[in-house]
Amino acid sequence: MRRQAELMPTFIGALPVHVLVVHAVVVLVPLSVLGAIVVSLWPAARRRYGWLVVGVAVVATACIPIATSSGEGLEHRLPRTPLLEVHTHLGDQLLVFVAGMLVFLVAFTVIHQRAGTLGRREGPGTMTGPAAPPRLAGPMRIVAGVLAALTVVLAVVSAVQVYRIGDSGATAAWSGRQYVTQSPGPRPGGAAG
Repeated sequence: MRRQAELMPTFIGALPVHVLVVHAVVVLVPLSVLGAIVVSLWPAARRRYGWLVVGVAVVATACIPIATSSGEGLEHRLPRTPLLEVHTHLGDQLLVFVAGMLVFLVAFTVIHQRAGTLGRREGPGTMTGPAAPPRLAGPMRIVAGVLAALTVVLAVVSAVQVYRIGDSGATAAWSGRQYVTQSPGPRPGGAAG
């Protein structure tokens, strides 16, 4: 990972790249988590949005190494503290959970897509009525249930991990600093008093 951090720019102007990229992770991972849970548990959403959720999860997963790599570049410019160590350790774990969720979500979506394709081919035999939602039979139903359960578990773990990483990053960046709001100054055109 050290080599990858050397290739990633640490700053754009005066702004750390990590701060920019981490916002994509903070938005896209929870969105993927929510979508993965919904399509795993709700058949109508699965048929309509399954591949969209997979696409968002792919982009979220791709953003994680960019965030960790840019974070490593920034880490080497900051003083080492125990709080920073916790943040980097937690950040390094996120990819495993989100990538696992993505793999199970893709497998789950493929199984249901194939069942839908087979159901449409075999169809009810009429062109006028809507076909019933495809049902998995036998071992495939068990496999789909296991994949759905693993997807949901890894989605929840991913959400918790994103929270823990964000909390530890905020603590590392802002601990020991106190900010107070400034008292309002005189208003333009108003009397000072």
